[in-house]
Amino acid sequence: MKIASFNINGIKARIQALPDWLDEADADVVVLQEIKSVDEAFPRDIFEDRGYSVETHGQKGFNGVAILSRLPLEDITRGLPGDDSDEQARWIEATVMGDKSPVRVCGLYLPNGNPAPGPKYDYKLAWMERLHARAQHLLTLEEPFLMAGDYNVIPQDEDAKRPEAWSKDALALPQSRAAFRRIVNLGFTDAFRARTQGPGHYTFWDYQAGAWNRDDGIRIDHFLLSPQCADLLTDCQIDKEIRAREKPSDHVPIWVTLDA
Repeated sequence: MKIASFNINGIKARIQALPDWLDEADADVVVLQEIKSVDEAFPRDIFEDRGYSVETHGQKGFNGVAILSRLPLEDITRGLPGDDSDEQARWIEATVMGDKSPVRVCGLYLPNGNPAPGPKYDYKLAWMERLHARAQHLLTLEEPFLMAGDYNVIPQDEDAKRPEAWSKDALALPQSRAAFRRIVNLGFTDAFRARTQGPGHYTFWDYQAGAWNRDDGIRIDHFLLSPQCADLLTDCQIDKEIRAREKPSDHVPIWVTLDA
């Protein structure tokens, strides 16, 4: 089972680039972030014609997450529990029925949090508290599940080309990193780091200041696997070359393969 995550930075802007990548990637399941579309306006036909069922949790002009799957989906839920007043579309879950094992897939778009300090950063940290609680609950089920998406967290200095440039950014502040570690330390495996060590591996390059040409990137898109899911992991890679194509997102896809 191949599961990919991709912050597309707007479905309308990526209306050709995304299908082109999908045709090459041959992923069974794709979680998308920043679709920036209400559910009714999402171009489902493009993906359904390729054999994917489409589940969205959209929002006009901002945020929005989706799951595309060529495998059966069950028990689809939308919205991160813990705050009924939260109207931002940042979380979607579904159980994917694999040939060998079902896997619970959680797609997320964690708040950016800038400027920090401030209300946006407070929202980020509160959202991460809710994420911790949801992860804790799912772990009690002792079933394979993963949480994938744009975490807007640079876990360590080696995950940035120029860590000093991010030291006062909400993505790398000590509180952000501590909140991320607190989740990982529940018993999760960072799938990419389980397969690849060392610096120089990024999933995001800003559109400004020639960041891509200088490989001035950061790693903020992650797969966190439960212990039962980590046992199924066979690979995790970043599709870096997608960033060099026409009309790219500022993120690139990251994917895992599972023996499921």
